[in-house]
Amino acid sequence: MIHRSDLELLAPAGSWECARAAIANGADAIFFGLPKHNARLRADNFTEEDLPELMKFLHEHGAKGFITMNTLIFPAELEGAAEQLALLEASGVDGAIIQDLGLADLARKVAPSVELHASTQMSITSPEGLDFATGLLNLDRAVLARELSLDEIRRFTKVQGHTPLEIFVHGALCVAYSGQCLTSESLGQRSANRGECAQACRLPYEMVVDGKPLDLGERRYLLSPQDLAAVDLIPELIDAGVISFKIEGRLKSPEYVAAVTRVYRKAIDAHLDARTPRPDATDRYSLEMTFSRGLSTGWLEGTNHPRLTHGKFGKKRGVLIGSVAATGPGWVRIQRAPGQQEIPLQSGDGVVFDAGEDRNEEQGGRIWKTEGDRILFGKKHNKIVWKRVKPGQLIWKTSDPSLEQDIRKTWNDKVLDQQRTRTPLDWTVSGTAGAPLKLTDSATGLSVESDQPLEAARNRPLDHDVLHAQFERLGNTPFTLRKLDTKLEGELALPVSALNRMRRTMVTKLEEHTPEDAPQKAAATPLDAIAALSPEVHPPVTDQPSELSVLCRHPWQIDAALEAGVERIYVDYEDIRRMKDAVAQVRSANTGARIWLATPRIQKSGEQGYFKTLHRAEPDGILVRNLGGIEYFTKQSDTADLDTVGDFSLNVANQLTAKLLIESAGLDRVTVSYDLNADQSSQLIASAPPEWFEMTLHQHMPMFHMEHCAFCTFLSEGTSYKDCGRPCEKHVVQLRDRVGQLHTLQADVGCRNTLFNGRAQTGARYFNQFHRLGLRNYRIELLTESQVEAADTIAAYQALLERSANGESLWQDLGATEQLGVTEGTLTVLH
Repeated sequence: MIHRSDLELLAPAGSWECARAAIANGADAIFFGLPKHNARLRADNFTEEDLPELMKFLHEHGAKGFITMNTLIFPAELEGAAEQLALLEASGVDGAIIQDLGLADLARKVAPSVELHASTQMSITSPEGLDFATGLLNLDRAVLARELSLDEIRRFTKVQGHTPLEIFVHGALCVAYSGQCLTSESLGQRSANRGECAQACRLPYEMVVDGKPLDLGERRYLLSPQDLAAVDLIPELIDAGVISFKIEGRLKSPEYVAAVTRVYRKAIDAHLDARTPRPDATDRYSLEMTFSRGLSTGWLEGTNHPRLTHGKFGKKRGVLIGSVAATGPGWVRIQRAPGQQEIPLQSGDGVVFDAGEDRNEEQGGRIWKTEGDRILFGKKHNKIVWKRVKPGQLIWKTSDPSLEQDIRKTWNDKVLDQQRTRTPLDWTVSGTAGAPLKLTDSATGLSVESDQPLEAARNRPLDHDVLHAQFERLGNTPFTLRKLDTKLEGELALPVSALNRMRRTMVTKLEEHTPEDAPQKAAATPLDAIAALSPEVHPPVTDQPSELSVLCRHPWQIDAALEAGVERIYVDYEDIRRMKDAVAQVRSANTGARIWLATPRIQKSGEQGYFKTLHRAEPDGILVRNLGGIEYFTKQSDTADLDTVGDFSLNVANQLTAKLLIESAGLDRVTVSYDLNADQSSQLIASAPPEWFEMTLHQHMPMFHMEHCAFCTFLSEGTSYKDCGRPCEKHVVQLRDRVGQLHTLQADVGCRNTLFNGRAQTGARYFNQFHRLGLRNYRIELLTESQVEAADTIAAYQALLERSANGESLWQDLGATEQLGVTEGTLTVLH
């Protein structure tokens, strides 16, 4: 039997008002951020000074507070992050939601009483990945990736004693896997892994197929998914073993937080108690009106690419009213579809006309008044060009001031005060004439005495009713008087003012009381913890030659690498069945070159077969891109002979993460995170043995990595790989952004799409900086280059590593030879 206390409704709070709105409407917990180290830096956020008062507020209402520290932590930030963890421990924060593996390990030492929750940005997508993360970090909870279906979630909970699971049930969906989006960083040095997402997925794109623009009509927002609304799936999710239901929206309004929390509270309670009504059409209306880009169940009901990302708009829509039947200056008549629910309209409501145009150019305004099926607009505040409003255009209701006003009433002081969870107190009062009156708390043994002695009563002696009336006045405190035991000898008297002072003193003592027998976990100081978890650093070795590895995505690129004498070749094929051919190609060349095969970037439950296929190909090593891959290739005895390299997608941004993956997980080498600029990369290299690291010097940055398949959605009539006809194998597809830049789109073995930056990124000008620190392992990654182009690129970087060319000249040469020039992208140091 599942009880309400077994489940948690978790709401977002970007401000005090949002926190109040969440708790008043039934949230069991909130998640929020501080000004640093959280993935929503644009939210109002809370200050360090707010923490004690906020946690007191939450605990008084029987709720918990979880802080988001869900960003990557750079070496220079470790001390500040550790000090923030110590603050969480001291402030009674219930849990920390963390992305960075090294920070999670640090949290265990500095804040041992704070629960450790793996953020969705840790990219936990399979039971194997969860096993690895839990074994490494002893997780208290995992927030799973949003791209999982119900069936996939059930596979996590089949294991006895599994890590408690949290999933997102409502709100905006990122089109890319959280923790795997490098778009903002690549295009503008604003990292999504650092709380600075520029939301490039919400912008319009043009699809170019085999060199020709594809006319998609009004579908311009090719990477913008509808919002998630799993309210109807709450019963299935509970039955699947999920214990925490998370609402997205730390950038949203308190009205949004209140409305959404209220509906999901209703849905959870209705499943647990058949007497509670289930959410209805009115509830769905409030969900759509407070914020919606269109609502869907996301990936929870399985793959349906066109349903999730239809491409028609990328910002708030609200509720569909109908279409324009007729129009004139200042008015439109509404035509509703047969069976369509009639949406209430009144003065002040906001509407927008959907002409299928660029959403920045669409028109709308506020209603002046309604006349039956006509809505009229006043001239004062509306600048609608009526000749652009045509019959057949859709009409959306985008705001409802009356609804917002009603929602705001749900978190007033009176409502919140009624919901406070008060500790029941059992008190004993005792005394004799000439001595102070003594008040004792039974649970703690605390006592207070009156500041004046008791006297014999002349008319109205103290009795149980009088004392209870004064001591139960606990008002705005976290306590309520449950029982009062009166032990007075004779008829005694004491001024009411003295009784009130006793009550207030006792409350103060109780609020400050910490049980002596409460177990206290030993917490390390921030600096001691960092020192204990950091690797030993030795002076760099300067006489070793540098090694260039080349990642190839086509056989002809392997030929170019072999002819250039490259000794370390990585292979990343969409069809992993061809990996065996790549191994044979390298071995048959007899050049002494060795080959590493790349895992997919994401591995879901049931996809261990990919790892087995790579292993059976008998490579020299594996380029591991996900946590499940680490679990598979480092924990099995028959894979022990394989050299394992952790790729960029493991997000190694500090020396603590590097040490975990090298010494604890058993990887042989890790790739420097693409979130680090050149100076931050240097700090990382200097903070650990440089032989641990490999630096990618040349690549087309993999910006979006997504479950969404744009090939299926816009180049087929199907809904998934089962019926799409595999257009990804037949066409070369690029997406053109707003500034005219073309970016290459490719699919992998799991039909997941990656959008690669059209401009190559080079770190050539930073090579000397890295070389002086002892770094000797460098990589270039090829994408669509021909054999000749690949050979030229390889030769240029070989000359750089051999010191026969310098980074500045290579930068200039690449800028001239690359079709779109080059950029320093994520490596750029901003001053």
